[in-house]
Amino acid sequence: MAANAVSQPNPLIIFDTLNAYQRTMALKGAIDLDLFTHIADGANTPAPLAARCSASERGVRILCDFLTIMGFLTKANGAYGLTQDSAVFLNKHSPAYMGSAANFLVNDTHFNNYRDVAAVVRKGGCLIGEGNMAPEHSLWVEFARSMQPMMRMPAQGLAKLVAEPGHPQKVLDIAASHGLYGISIAQANPAAEIFAVDWKNVLEVALENAASAGVANRFHTIAGSAFDVDLGSGYDLVLLPNFLHHFDVPTNVALLKKIRAATKPGGRVATLEFVPNDDRISPPVSAGFSMMMLGSTEGGDAYTFREFDRMFREAGFGESRIQDMENSAEQLILTSA
Repeated sequence: MAANAVSQPNPLIIFDTLNAYQRTMALKGAIDLDLFTHIADGANTPAPLAARCSASERGVRILCDFLTIMGFLTKANGAYGLTQDSAVFLNKHSPAYMGSAANFLVNDTHFNNYRDVAAVVRKGGCLIGEGNMAPEHSLWVEFARSMQPMMRMPAQGLAKLVAEPGHPQKVLDIAASHGLYGISIAQANPAAEIFAVDWKNVLEVALENAASAGVANRFHTIAGSAFDVDLGSGYDLVLLPNFLHHFDVPTNVALLKKIRAATKPGGRVATLEFVPNDDRISPPVSAGFSMMMLGSTEGGDAYTFREFDRMFREAGFGESRIQDMENSAEQLILTSA
């Protein structure tokens, strides 16, 4: 081919994207069948796998081939094996198993938000009420239970950066959910007292986790909306994990002003977020998060660091710094009070 030849248009990206739902549901189906665990246990060809999964041999063969194409399995001489990622995250025998995340991420509530994206775009936000942010929404109980394995490493990584072992720390955890961020700080610092804010039905999950972690005596709850409840005062550290992206800028500034009043001078706010670059198209995971917010919230977005910094400064905070988080697509923004 000549060096100056022009590539021809190719509709493959259209075909692949319109069929992409099959990838989602294939992975969810494999998790439901415990397929990765059965392969780890030695059932690595269609017939024994079908017996373990209580499924048809033809169905198992086609699913395993599809998972191999997707990069979740390997195949050699008719036998399937786990990739490194599948072995660590999708085998139930692994301490890092996170297959339960499918219960939240592949949820009918999410699918319903995107059945008419043209209408969502015309409106500029979710079509159904307040979307996922309706008070006491049961989806957040599912999040608190199912997403714990995916949140554990970021929570422990955050604790390494903001816990101050040996020093008293009064910590406010906004939208605490499963409670793992505050719990990790309590484990890292025996002198830390955690005050977790979330809906009452969600905090029941956090209390279970605090008891299991042995920090229940230092884990306190504030039930209700962070916008409405009395947050208290004198906090050394405020945690804002994965919360501000649900709301528009004026709503966030109002909340941040409330948080600023609750934070002691010299205190810090630790915000964990998907933060796109200023071009709003990179990096792909963080930039693409704005689409999730468009379909599931009334005014949420994936905000750039400049936008976060502007919101914090408008609320009366000082300097913000951003840094990468280990083993996470999210970034940490540390802001001084």
